[in-house]
Amino acid sequence: MKKGILFLSVFFCITTAQSQVLISLIFGDKLNSPFLEFGLDGGINFSTISNSDSSGTNPGFNLGFYFDIRSKKNPAWMINTGVIVKSPMGAHGLPVYSLNDANLDNTFAGGSVDREIRYFNVPILIKYQFKNNIYLKTGPQLGLLAKAFDRFHQEYNGDDVVYKHNIRDQIHVIDAGIAFGAGYHMNVGNGLNITVQYYYGLVPVMKGDLYPDQYNRSLYVTAGIPIGKGKAAQKRAEKEAEMNKVILPEDKK
Repeated sequence: MKKGILFLSVFFCITTAQSQVLISLIFGDKLNSPFLEFGLDGGINFSTISNSDSSGTNPGFNLGFYFDIRSKKNPAWMINTGVIVKSPMGAHGLPVYSLNDANLDNTFAGGSVDREIRYFNVPILIKYQFKNNIYLKTGPQLGLLAKAFDRFHQEYNGDDVVYKHNIRDQIHVIDAGIAFGAGYHMNVGNGLNITVQYYYGLVPVMKGDLYPDQYNRSLYVTAGIPIGKGKAAQKRAEKEAEMNKVILPEDKK
């Protein structure tokens, strides 16, 4: 189990936002083929934690890269995967709890808490695209915890007082659940993907038995942009043209 967690940690840690851009610029065209589409996607997500006393969803921005691996027998079917590098989850407006510090407890009494949990998420989804370019997808999603903190808020004389409390050691390192969504593949340029996707967590967020029924929930609205797809198609066309050239023999003297 420890070896598995270590492997996941190494895998996710090397996958950073900077590496996304670098991969896109250098290998974008090489990662695209008639049966493989590589691109970047990002957007907004609205998260909450089920069975918690939150007053609303926690909005955030997500960013990642994706692969659509098409079936050679039926290209309408594909595996949709990748890594959501930036994907904050959590809840907004949780009740204040004791920080075991009298000054802090007095300062934030009557305030509120916003919980933010950051994961590296990997969806592994089955995707089907209809002839009208609408697609559906569903499957498991795994997450590796990066950071977790509670942000305490209180207002004094019109000023917002904030205290950030690290709670990473209270959160399960691995998160897992089911994702399902729908979208549209635009026939513009190399094909922009617009997706609405929902994540239903199945692993309790908190460690221990105090909050056994709290799970991550998140709604994603994203746009995916293929990277290097046009360049890859141009290279294939040029290669095919070269192969189809008719080489005439030299005139006999």
